[in-house]
Amino acid sequence: MTQEEVKKIIRDVPDFPQKGILFKDLTTAFINPECMHWFREQLTNAYKDKGITKILGLESRGFVLAPIVASELNIGFVPIRKKGKLPADVIGQSYEKEYGTDTIEIHTDSLCEDDVVMIHDDLLATGGTMAAAVALVRKFGVKKIYVNFLVELDDLNGRKAFTDDVEVLSLIHY
Repeated sequence: MTQEEVKKIIRDVPDFPQKGILFKDLTTAFINPECMHWFREQLTNAYKDKGITKILGLESRGFVLAPIVASELNIGFVPIRKKGKLPADVIGQSYEKEYGTDTIEIHTDSLCEDDVVMIHDDLLATGGTMAAAVALVRKFGVKKIYVNFLVELDDLNGRKAFTDDVEVLSLIHY
């Protein structure tokens, strides 16, 4: 499977979640085993020699590939959840969204200063959620942070949300 073949499988949904938005629906790729193999292979190959100790997935679509890649690399998976979803002690980070504020959380015992982490989500648009995730992970004093996405919407300039010390990878660009 090629990148162009995967792009053709990703569905466009006009006016979702609101009028004027062209939503990139990755569920059409997730149900295709060849696409899933391609995603897994691309992410595993990109990070296999980076010394990553934990892969973090953003709720909810970051939960699709992050644990798969963590398993391939034989390292742990850490969920970053919306406020109130994790059962033990948490640390949180609030951030602004188009229509208000939101908070993401992680268990306080998930990371340490020796960790090198990769944070995964399905799509980079404006970068707000991932920037909050990076700020949250920085609270642990980890050695290095990598972020990646399956899809990036280049016109929205989401990469500008990250400082130069955060390496950003997107597999597909629109």
